[in-house]
Amino acid sequence: MEKTSNLNKDTPVNHSILESIKNRWSPRVFAHTPISEQDAKKLLEAGRWAPSASNLQPWRVIWGLKGSETYDRIFNCLDEFNQSWAGNSQMLWLNAFKKTMNKGEQENFHALHDLGLFMGNVVHQANSMEMGVHQMAGIDFKKAQREFQFTEDYHVTTAVAFGYFGGDPDDLSADLKEQELKETRERKSQEEFAFNGNFQNK
Repeated sequence: MEKTSNLNKDTPVNHSILESIKNRWSPRVFAHTPISEQDAKKLLEAGRWAPSASNLQPWRVIWGLKGSETYDRIFNCLDEFNQSWAGNSQMLWLNAFKKTMNKGEQENFHALHDLGLFMGNVVHQANSMEMGVHQMAGIDFKKAQREFQFTEDYHVTTAVAFGYFGGDPDDLSADLKEQELKETRERKSQEEFAFNGNFQNK
């Protein structure tokens, strides 16, 4: 079977955008090519330079390459559905953010937003390296908090699977294989979320 790549998805854009954004998608199967520690740190460096409110950089990342104890510990915090496919990945991350400002006296309302900006940089960098990224909300947050000894000042949010494009969809269950091979990507229209004037509840 022909292997999947980051170039076989139809992204019906209405306006011209960067090819690296147009070609980005979130695979659930990856090539068996290992990710090196150097490439892992390149992704972290891309995230490091994301903007953040008051330059607090509230993101925190636990990362592990496949075959390592840390990878297995992150994997064991995933829910059953994500465990069914995430073992295809060559690297797993666990993302968290610091909930308060530097002195811990005031809530940082923008921390989750800043973590999103961090991951935006990471995804963009990964795509330039022909690497797929799949972010997951399906984790046991409390278990991960205990497992990795985060204090109460931090909130574990997501896990992330990484791997090079080119995996075999036959490695997935039938329903996930169907999703993986779906050719046309879908998004809401701009008119549904962007308003040049008052908000519209659509």
